Amino acid sequence: MVTSSPSRPGPRSPGSKARFAVLKRERRRAVTQPIVTTTEGAVRGSADGDVRRFLAIPYAAPPRGAGRFALPEPHEPWAGVRGARLPGPTPPQPRRDAFGVLDMSPYFGPGWVRGDDYLTVNVWAPRDAEGCPVMVFVHGGGFVAGSTRSPLFDGAAFARDGVVLVTLNYRLGVAGFLDLPGAPRNRGLRDVIAALGWVRRNVEAFGGDPCNVTLFGQSAGATIVGGILATPEAEGLFRRAIVQSGSGLGAFSPEQAARVTRAVAAALGTEPTAAGFAPVPDERFVAVMAGLGGLDLRTEDRLDPLAGLSAFSIVLDRQPAESPLADAGLLIGTNLEEGNLYLAPQGDLTTSTAEDVRRTAAQAHRAPGELIAAYEARSPGAGPAGTRSAILGDALFGAGTRRLAEAHGDAYAYEFAWRSTAVEGRLGAAHAVELPFVFDHLDLPGLRGPAGLLGPDEPPASLAKEMHAAWISFARTGDPGWPRLAQGGQVRRFDTVSTVTGARDLSMW
Repeated sequence: MVTSSPSRPGPRSPGSKARFAVLKRERRRAVTQPIVTTTEGAVRGSADGDVRRFLAIPYAAPPRGAGRFALPEPHEPWAGVRGARLPGPTPPQPRRDAFGVLDMSPYFGPGWVRGDDYLTVNVWAPRDAEGCPVMVFVHGGGFVAGSTRSPLFDGAAFARDGVVLVTLNYRLGVAGFLDLPGAPRNRGLRDVIAALGWVRRNVEAFGGDPCNVTLFGQSAGATIVGGILATPEAEGLFRRAIVQSGSGLGAFSPEQAARVTRAVAAALGTEPTAAGFAPVPDERFVAVMAGLGGLDLRTEDRLDPLAGLSAFSIVLDRQPAESPLADAGLLIGTNLEEGNLYLAPQGDLTTSTAEDVRRTAAQAHRAPGELIAAYEARSPGAGPAGTRSAILGDALFGAGTRRLAEAHGDAYAYEFAWRSTAVEGRLGAAHAVELPFVFDHLDLPGLRGPAGLLGPDEPPASLAKEMHAAWISFARTGDPGWPRLAQGGQVRRFDTVSTVTGARDLSMW
């Protein structure tokens, strides 16, 4: 019997080799440059290991000319594949690199990077994501600064741990929050709602669950989240909310907002209407924003909820804490020494006097003498510096946070107590210090050293893992891992060794 030897494949022809090389490159590109199709068109992102990243995807049309003072409009579809590998433009804003001697560039980012198409989102997603919880972050910055280009808000750690993380730009300052006759109110807040609508329509394509969205924000971003909790138009767009150092009492009244509008119009030499503002270039708005400090917004029936620190906020007839709230889970909290950020880096903490304490209290409370006495009785060794910081922190964040938690009725509460050694050990558990822990991003350049937000000493990595995991647990299940505030007034106190403790007494507010 004759048998034939197995045939061997012959050498590939030059054409087949070329086709094989092309297929190999395309497979590699599909992994390293993933493409996702959104309702407006396809986008090509990038990948680093198991994390995919898509930058500067439009969620609304560019706000140009008179459109800067209109509600957000849908973005035009595009043909082909849009690049989403590089960061995009940012909203017009003054540059804010520092608070006194403290380097805040990781928080604020590069400032104004020009370009009209800035109403965009960044998305981080696990490589093989499917049905993942979604978290949408709203940055802070006093309603006048910040963007998706702030390096502190990199979402890679969330994606690494099974979350689709979305950050967004929204209109700032004059375009976003100035209350103009002839223009819709709270345009920056409405941008955030438009971004939530984009998430609802598109996040499944990135591997997220559109029915399990957690909206979270910090500082001004957290106050916007509180405002959205009280906005019926956002109903059904998110399931849970996290409010980090925001305020349920942080909105301006229409009367206060009108005072700001008149001041801006006077500075610009134009009529205080949308029509009067339409031809004014963004450069002039940015210049005006930088010069609005010191406006006295106290009225007969309202104190200034931002204590003179910003001339812009959301504008509501009733505060979020006094309004019906969305049926959404809530995690809410503040930092133990919020006020230190506004005093220590500028040198005002060590030089504070009794008169400084009195002025701060008078700006924040109808009975400043009684307020000071209550704080001094609670912390008799604090001195003018500690008393002033405590009053300022509770005026800006503590009192409004507690009121919003109580109005909600079923919230989880936390307090961040780890003390940064920045500014020669004086920064402490100040405003914004919790953010690198939430984003599990302690190694970011610019956060360390005497002028960095985290200071020169080694921050506890275990605390970052704990807080990051708690935020993800809340987003995934609605439970961060400790009892609700209503269950005996219990608060999670985050520190090198975290505990569950009783809520601070804020009855004087």
